[in-house]
Amino acid sequence: MGTLLSRSLAVAPAAIKAARQLVFPGQCPGCGTLLAEEGGLCGPCWRETPFILGLVCDLCGAPQIGPDDGVRVHCDACRALGRPWTQGRAVLDYSGGARRLVLAFKHGDRLDLAPRFAGWMAARADPLLRPGMLAVPVPVHRWRLLGRRYNQAAVLSRLVSRELGLGHLPDALWRRRATPPMSAEGHAARTASLEGSIALMPRHRSRLAGRPVLLVDDVMTSGATLAQCCLCLLDAGVPIVNVLVLARAAQHA
Repeated sequence: MGTLLSRSLAVAPAAIKAARQLVFPGQCPGCGTLLAEEGGLCGPCWRETPFILGLVCDLCGAPQIGPDDGVRVHCDACRALGRPWTQGRAVLDYSGGARRLVLAFKHGDRLDLAPRFAGWMAARADPLLRPGMLAVPVPVHRWRLLGRRYNQAAVLSRLVSRELGLGHLPDALWRRRATPPMSAEGHAARTASLEGSIALMPRHRSRLAGRPVLLVDDVMTSGATLAQCCLCLLDAGVPIVNVLVLARAAQHA
């Protein structure tokens, strides 16, 4: 009797999921087409959404030319800039269908996309993980938070940390002042604009000291914001910072 009961309990979640999908089929987040399986994209949206696969830069996750034979490579931009973090990965190239999905999540209140994105990110995170690692999001300024109502990086980091079984410190960093959007600017201009704008929350210094950190954001463009966050964490005694982003935008000098 006990064995039959345990088997019934084991299959119950799968049965419930199957029944739910019959009543509420999954939808493609790009176009709303009904899907047989949750968490994916329809064929046309999949073809329009550039996932980053194969050989990538070990620092920023940008796609590279050549076979992925396990050797770490760095792109020209990362070699020139000298990133302060140790490793990085990205899931999507920030163009086409990927850009539309990210913008819908970031500015269109599409929080329903977050679990799907977090699952994709967690699947790419394996090379970045270290024992005792904490997930930390890139912060947004309070005025931007009031307008947007959520920090998309914090939403992603919370779900990614849950998927990976990591500790989560959503307010480890904070924005001391607002900075203007600079998506079209290069790394030097973005770095100058960001100088002194991000700081560590003093109450978290002791918890961060000696713990590796997975720094999470939605989009990396030049990497200047991630670099400022990383420097704050390293100054707090964090021994290693790795970076995980949803999308990698075109690089700027």
